[in-house]
Amino acid sequence: MTKVEAIIQVSKLEGVKDALHEIGVEGMTVFEARGHGRQKGHTEFYRGREYTVDLIPKVKLEIVLADEMVEKVVQAITAAARTGKIGDGKIFLSRVDEVIRIRNDERGDGAL
Repeated sequence: MTKVEAIIQVSKLEGVKDALHEIGVEGMTVFEARGHGRQKGHTEFYRGREYTVDLIPKVKLEIVLADEMVEKVVQAITAAARTGKIGDGKIFLSRVDEVIRIRNDERGDGAL
């Protein structure tokens, strides 16, 4: 099993969710996040004053999947979240040793 963590722009969340549902992903956890990468934030003007916004609002998705679904999920996320500009986000993949459904102690892929 693999955990997919994707940090994407807030405006891309609905498109990514739709893309994941189309390929059969039924569950995910979504967090509100703030951060920056290479873009180091940006400046905005409000009432004539310039403000630096260095922690940009993002959304973080976490999905644990059977290994055979990982590449389809990565492709769905990248296709739906890509603008081609700095700030599109990142996807992290990591191994998961075990999943346990708390309700009935089911383990493994069946508990996903």
